[in-house]
Amino acid sequence: MTPVILIRHGETLWNQQRRMQGHSDSPLSETGVRQARQLALRLKQFSFSTLYSSDSGRAHHTARSVAEVTGHDIVLEPRLRERHFGVFEGLTGSEIEASFAVDYARFKSRDQAFVIPGGESALQFRTRVLACLHEIAGRHARELVVVITHGLVLDAMYRAALGISPELPRIHELVNAGINRLRYESGAWHIEVWADGSHLDESLLTSA
Repeated sequence: MTPVILIRHGETLWNQQRRMQGHSDSPLSETGVRQARQLALRLKQFSFSTLYSSDSGRAHHTARSVAEVTGHDIVLEPRLRERHFGVFEGLTGSEIEASFAVDYARFKSRDQAFVIPGGESALQFRTRVLACLHEIAGRHARELVVVITHGLVLDAMYRAALGISPELPRIHELVNAGINRLRYESGAWHIEVWADGSHLDESLLTSA
């Protein structure tokens, strides 16, 4: 059995502007910086062995805030990156629809095999991140580990744990700098706590 705390990075400027991020990056907003600091104080209460982070700047910034408080080294893992949105990155939904109407329609249809031009499909993304998290869990049996990553990585894990089809619309929250506690046992994921933002000031609760 491996317990895992899975965390979405702090809010970014592009989150505020509702722009696709993917493998591109945007700095943490002022709110995101404060979220990361409050997250760090919460995580100081846990005795965990290893701090993993996506190597994207927004996740790494969040992880550095944690490491400054807990004293952990950060293990950067590129496979924990957000889905690669290719030509959609940096654009809002309306901008994407105006420039890439056909591709955007296929994306919005939740076609799991559709490869965004210059990016990856939902299936490719899900295979990548779930394999990485299975590997991390296997490497740290009986150790609590913290993983700082991205919204759709959380979404993939939530669906994997509860057996929810990726083709169904999302109704669960993906809280910035929130606590999501899972355990990996006998080859399966189980959710213990989801979308816990109790350590954040009410004005700092952001999600998507």
